[in-house]
Amino acid sequence: MAYIHGKATEMTVCIDNAQHPLIIDSGAHCSIVARGYLDNHFPNWEKQVLPTKEKSFKSASGKMTSIGTIIKEIIIPHRKGNIRLNPVFVVLDDAHIQGLLLGTDYQRMYGIDIHNSKKRHITIGTNREKKLSLDMYQISTHDPLSELLNEFREGQSSTTLTSKQKFSLLKMLRKNRQEFSIGEEPLAKIRGLDIELYLDVERPYPPMQRRPPYPESL
Repeated sequence: MAYIHGKATEMTVCIDNAQHPLIIDSGAHCSIVARGYLDNHFPNWEKQVLPTKEKSFKSASGKMTSIGTIIKEIIIPHRKGNIRLNPVFVVLDDAHIQGLLLGTDYQRMYGIDIHNSKKRHITIGTNREKKLSLDMYQISTHDPLSELLNEFREGQSSTTLTSKQKFSLLKMLRKNRQEFSIGEEPLAKIRGLDIELYLDVERPYPPMQRRPPYPESL
């Protein structure tokens, strides 16, 4: 017996000046995001986490542990004017979702309706004329950390660094590559160069308040 493959309700949105896939799930009672996805795409996200009373959530695959909640401003692109949403996402420690999942909590709050017509789209609120396409925008699936690690695959780094620290270090090296590389050569092709970072936490004394070397003459 033949059957038809359905399509997930996904669209590309803009968060912190970058594109991210947003899954609109009518079967989820809350909006969630995986810790692994935040690690790979949002540096310093842990500083934005707020506590939550519920420590675990149930899903079809079992219980999942909650770390807290995080607020992310979502911009949905549209030629007649972008739409901004500010949902609160529950951060799950053991989830494996590539993107952010918008549950029925904020679908009901914003009045998001899914239309599975020939040109699939959603509408928000009472504005039925402003149709937001689900197929117009291509979802980017590249992993920034994997991309940097592939460029630096022949290089070596300290085993004590976490994935987050390694990602920040490689981003800094790529940003300043013109200081120690030629053209667009991969970072790992650089030979005979050791980088030592020195962090000075002491406050510099303001020059205007320093004592002059000689007493002022009248």
